[in-house]
Amino acid sequence: MAQTEYQKKKSLSQKWILGGLMIAILLIASSIFYLLYPFASNERKAYFTDKNPILFEGIQRGNALIEGDSIFVPLSFMQENIDNSILFDEKSKSIIITTAEKVIQMPTDSLTFFVNQKPVELQLSPIISKDGQLYVAIDPLLAYYPIQYKVLGDTGAIWIQKHGDHYVQGEITIEDVHPEKLRLRTAPSLKAPYTSEMLKKEAVMIEAEEEGFYLVRKENGISGYISKKYVKKNKEVTITISQKNKTADIPKINGPIQLTWEAVYTKNPDHSQIPDMIGVNVVSPTWFSLTGTDGTISNLASLEYSKWAHSRGYQVWGLFSNSFDPVLTHEALKDFETRQKIIVQLLHFSQMYQLQGINFDIENVYPEDGHLVTQLMREATPYLHEAGLIVSMDITFYAGENNNWSSFYERDKLASIVDYLIIMAYDEHSGSSPVAGSVSSLPWVETNLQNLLKEVPKEKLVLGVPLYSRLWKEQVKEDGTTEISSQSMSMAKVKEWLAEKGIQPVYDEESGQNFAEYYAEDENSTYKIWIEDELSLMKRANLAASYQLAGMASWSRVFGDQTAWTAMNIDPNKAVTQK
Repeated sequence: MAQTEYQKKKSLSQKWILGGLMIAILLIASSIFYLLYPFASNERKAYFTDKNPILFEGIQRGNALIEGDSIFVPLSFMQENIDNSILFDEKSKSIIITTAEKVIQMPTDSLTFFVNQKPVELQLSPIISKDGQLYVAIDPLLAYYPIQYKVLGDTGAIWIQKHGDHYVQGEITIEDVHPEKLRLRTAPSLKAPYTSEMLKKEAVMIEAEEEGFYLVRKENGISGYISKKYVKKNKEVTITISQKNKTADIPKINGPIQLTWEAVYTKNPDHSQIPDMIGVNVVSPTWFSLTGTDGTISNLASLEYSKWAHSRGYQVWGLFSNSFDPVLTHEALKDFETRQKIIVQLLHFSQMYQLQGINFDIENVYPEDGHLVTQLMREATPYLHEAGLIVSMDITFYAGENNNWSSFYERDKLASIVDYLIIMAYDEHSGSSPVAGSVSSLPWVETNLQNLLKEVPKEKLVLGVPLYSRLWKEQVKEDGTTEISSQSMSMAKVKEWLAEKGIQPVYDEESGQNFAEYYAEDENSTYKIWIEDELSLMKRANLAASYQLAGMASWSRVFGDQTAWTAMNIDPNKAVTQK
């Protein structure tokens, strides 16, 4: 039998086991510690790039140029951050700036710029070009915008502040701490690279607060995050920049506006035959129209008519139209010089014919040219106000994209420029409509008015109403098809037609108007008419009162009768809910 030998293994001692576990735990803990402990980054990043950085609203926004003692900022900076209406006019090689009171033209390579066409001399051109970019001197701009600037030490940054900017003054309070904790970080974390170092009692501006950190800015413009516990808040500061704005001395209107347009196509009416129009306080004759691509305006005005209107207590707002020609409008409005020519002519006519206002009737414009119409109004309004004239503009309700009669109007911008916008609340159904319908039903007007008031302040909006109706003819042809046609009729003509046919209108709930229908057997035709009469106009007056609009305007005087003027008197105390 073989002999078997057994060898006894030695077991590890408990001390070795515990020691190994401790080492493992220490290795894991140290790994976690090194992974999670916020060791401060020693990486430094430059805060500003290139020379003369522009600091605005806490961010570097490009770089300025310094020529002698003058500081120039990129035109693009002004357009993107201060005033997006600033433009460069290619033909005159000028920067055009408009304010509520002034039109400023700054030609390139010139020691003269113009304020409302009056020359201002400078020692250095206000416009310079470098590397294909235009720069404008900032000092002349301070008179027109609520901004100020300072050149910051060390960095040479140009800090531009605007009226209303707000921050909190503070200072660094602790010095017995490792310097790395007093560094300004690019993010609210010690692991983030730093931009600069701070000293005890160093002044800072506190601009924001995030995750236990303040975003602060040094006096040299460099900014970064630092732990809140190292910063003491002091006082709040709000930048206040006062500007002297001259209020335009324009004619006053007692009570709501009650305007009627006087349609003048070849010659002025015999004013001796115009009866009193109770409540009317403004007449707007269609006297002026654009006729040339060079800005030439045709003139049908009459001083005699103006004197008659004044004797009746009416203001006269001469109407200027673009002749409803989109090509002519584009050519005449695309350049500063032709826009100025239009404005100068209107100023001349306003003095010649003793006007109190100009009414702009710009229609049928390419949608892409809407900004040119807005620019005309920006440039015209300061001049017209300076001449003591009220500025109004006619607009339509929004009717979809790519519509020459609607989509080019920049309604919100126009509302900020002119004194009044007159909404031409017609034609719901135009003369070429494939279906018969109201010129301007009450529900259609109110729905669109509510939408428009989201863009235009009620105190600037005048409700334009039609004094005409359309008589629709639906004729059934021999082949069974129906031909639809219409003709416009004045208030008096409508009453004559109703009397002639012996028809008594009925109230139509859907349109909020009186309605009449007549079948002509000999023509195999049905006539329909939604009537603009005392009821319709009274409802519109109540609508204007209910929405506290600036007044009403009517197209046109010759279509109305004596009942129209009394029906349109707006009494805010008698406004009723529309049915």
